Amino acid sequence: MAYVSKKGDKWRAQVVKLGIRKTAVWDTKRQAQDWAAKLESEIVAGSYKHSPKGSTLRDSCDKYLKTVTPGKRNADDWERRRFEAFCGHFGDDKLMRLIDSRALGEWRDKRLETVSGSTVLREVNLYRNMFKLARREWKIIQDDPFDGVRLPKENAARVTIWRWQQIKRILRAGQARGGKTLEITQAFHIGLRTSLRLQEALAAPGGYSAARKTVTIPPSKTEPLPSVVPTTHAGRRVLARMPQFAVGPNEASVLFSDLCGQLGIEGLQFRDSRATALTLMARKMDILTLQKFSRHKDIRQLSIYYRETASEISNRF
Repeated sequence: MAYVSKKGDKWRAQVVKLGIRKTAVWDTKRQAQDWAAKLESEIVAGSYKHSPKGSTLRDSCDKYLKTVTPGKRNADDWERRRFEAFCGHFGDDKLMRLIDSRALGEWRDKRLETVSGSTVLREVNLYRNMFKLARREWKIIQDDPFDGVRLPKENAARVTIWRWQQIKRILRAGQARGGKTLEITQAFHIGLRTSLRLQEALAAPGGYSAARKTVTIPPSKTEPLPSVVPTTHAGRRVLARMPQFAVGPNEASVLFSDLCGQLGIEGLQFRDSRATALTLMARKMDILTLQKFSRHKDIRQLSIYYRETASEISNRF
């Protein structure tokens, strides 16, 4: 920031920018303003001879992974991969102070060519937090580069559920192929009968108690404490014969997506098994009981997962 003030019959200009503080006295106000503007532009561009090199994008990403990420549950792998991709786009040696709203807008447009708006928003939340720390705590940049960046809209809520014909094709493919394909289809079967998410379904056989008729789910990024989930009779029949799984959630997600593509099943994902389960359960239990299965803190969120159509509801009455 530049300050120009009168000092006797002279004009005093002071520049404070990116840790550099310089002062000069000039005969006229115009001379003082021109000198300050030129010096500020040189500091920002890094061409001023006394400009520090400054922190690079890689420096900041590594610092975030070291000081912030460990405090989050199950975030290390995802955040590390996202920072790798971010540095891959801009370059490891890109100075943090040279990343502006224009550059971030170009990054946004590039990402939207391959991923959805909701995915971009999740990544923006991570990067924006890193830049916020760089500005407020680490003091290596002065401005928020996300200020003014137009962000995409969230995806429309999903409305699809798995139909029994599609479910049978998935389960039969698992039985025929065996190995990890069998494991992911068994986890899918658990999800359909319990409403558990992918990572939870993979952990469910190890946390199932036949005596208590419950499943204990380990802590996660969204649930800091273990969760004890009730089970239905159909869910217990599936869980009772399931072995513990060796496949991890990231690999399972990719394998399941590939399997759907090979079987020609479009528009459906593993996560739709949760909505399918809750839609079926809603026909047999009240909403407060259903909330115990879904574990939503806000009961209104259940409307996102209840996907029975108007025609299907009408046919039941």
